[in-house]
Amino acid sequence: MSAFDEIQVLLRERADLNARLSLIPYEGTPEIKDVKKQKYLYTRKRVGSRVTSTYVGVYSDELYQLLLRNTRDARELRRQIRKLDKRLAELGYQEGELSARVVENLNFARANMKTNIYDQAVLEGVATSFPQTEEIIENGKVNGMTASDVQKILNLKHAWEFILDEDVIQAKSDYYVLCHIARLVNEGFFADGGRIRGVPVTIGGSSYIPPLPIEFVVKEQIEDILQANIDDIDKSIRLCLYTMKTQVFIDGNKRAAIIYANHYLIAHGQGFLVIPEAHVSEFKKILVEYYEGDNPNRIANFLKTNCWKTF
Repeated sequence: MSAFDEIQVLLRERADLNARLSLIPYEGTPEIKDVKKQKYLYTRKRVGSRVTSTYVGVYSDELYQLLLRNTRDARELRRQIRKLDKRLAELGYQEGELSARVVENLNFARANMKTNIYDQAVLEGVATSFPQTEEIIENGKVNGMTASDVQKILNLKHAWEFILDEDVIQAKSDYYVLCHIARLVNEGFFADGGRIRGVPVTIGGSSYIPPLPIEFVVKEQIEDILQANIDDIDKSIRLCLYTMKTQVFIDGNKRAAIIYANHYLIAHGQGFLVIPEAHVSEFKKILVEYYEGDNPNRIANFLKTNCWKTF
């Protein structure tokens, strides 16, 4: 492996670790405080030169053990990140500087991330409300939802955190970034959800049967789209639709396709692309027509008109 290729792999791994770190709901050393004969749990950590104490809840052994596990997990993740940083330094990697427009786009996407995840969950048929989605994103759990639906939302958060990493947003929107996104959205459902599909699949509600994808063909098709002489939003939409129709992975293709398209779009400072809840029903109908051979311009125009958010 060349130094360049190793750097790209290490940057993806580091972004993945940072995303996992952001999923830990309570980070800091747990401490118990007694107030009027009642015990309460807090987390204590240093932020810059200050030590902060954050209230968590009424003491219970279960909650205390959770805080201890969070502390251990966060410490291990930070250790792995330091190890990657050391190796990147050995390879001569230096942090690139993002343009002001891309920095604004990252902030724009982060500010809307909860809404985007909610809209994606609705598209996938996850039975959730926005408050439930928000609770899962912030605390990692919620009552009244199945474990698989909660996992899907956490995976979406993980994948969004990955592409919004400042290192990852500077990486080329290639086949390997797409595979890593697919692995994240399929985590907990498939052992290797980022591997190219090797079995036939059918699509619910459609007679279209996608042929088995061939890795070198998928790579060439993606590269052709990236090299096309068209606007960035059109490239983003083509990347999204190609991934969906090809059904590159065993599952999670719509989720991976949308986040992958956003990696390209945000990296070029052109906003983000998400199907809003109000347009999900119409989008699904047009998507089936696109699968079955309808003119791709119709769905592309639909996405550009109703799903592209700029700033």
